[in-house]
Amino acid sequence: MHVQILMGTYNGERWIGAQLDSLLCQTHQDWSLWVSDDGSQDSTREILADFTARHPDRVVRFLEGPRQGSAANYLHLLCYPDLQASYVALADQDDVWLPNKLERALGKLQAAGPDPCVWAARYMLCDADLTPLKTSGGQRLGPSFSNALVQNVLSGHTLTLNPAAVALLRSVGKVPVPHHDWWIYLAIMAAQGQAILDNEVVLLYRQHSTNTVGARQMRHARLKRFIGLMRGQLGEWIDQNLSALVGSSLELQPDAKALLQAWPKAGSLSCNLRRARLLYRCGAHRQSRAETALIYLAALAGRMS
Repeated sequence: MHVQILMGTYNGERWIGAQLDSLLCQTHQDWSLWVSDDGSQDSTREILADFTARHPDRVVRFLEGPRQGSAANYLHLLCYPDLQASYVALADQDDVWLPNKLERALGKLQAAGPDPCVWAARYMLCDADLTPLKTSGGQRLGPSFSNALVQNVLSGHTLTLNPAAVALLRSVGKVPVPHHDWWIYLAIMAAQGQAILDNEVVLLYRQHSTNTVGARQMRHARLKRFIGLMRGQLGEWIDQNLSALVGSSLELQPDAKALLQAWPKAGSLSCNLRRARLLYRCGAHRQSRAETALIYLAALAGRMS
């Protein structure tokens, strides 16, 4: 089974060499690499050119990114016309994959069957020098459409998609969404697909000062989410995600259809209780009771419209 690895890059000269080496060490060796560089001004491009020269059978495409942020860069790769309808794995430039990552993902996706399915796993949080800090936490309630409405639990740097999931996302195209991994989770759940959350640790997640998105479990990350929630940022992100669903031709599950019909009307009403009730009817929840309660408080306070 061939896997196309999609890597978005931007000023990654300090880290990308270790990640490329970890790809070469995979136990599953049937893979090729697609890269979209978003305007690097360091030696990232030279490092990739050297890698291509040494491994010409590995790098299929080196694309110019849209320079509109990480989400747009990865959707640019995923929706590129020449991409094959095969398995796809997303890769960050600053991680280090453990040798069994691809093999583990393919085994789980094959067992899940041919319908659209996305696989994600746990990771080891590390400092900039790859000193282990802690293992990422599990998700108590697991994946669902009602969770994907208000939270992403699929870490983009671990994602692998089966061919049906790739085709589903490509049918929608390059939509303006805040986070590509959250969009992948929501779209597949809304279209009656499947998400697998694997408890296996499959990569080293390097934390440094220029991470696009930091680890979700860090205390400062939780504080940042709370501040963003109360300022209405999460509500804006949810609206962007749902607008992308409305504009798609996906065959949606009944709960998703009902929500998309009612959400704009609820948002236009002065009574914020309407939107909170709509979320409640859909079973919208995060993975912790405390964060779920904050979602409903934010809706009642008008921060979800």
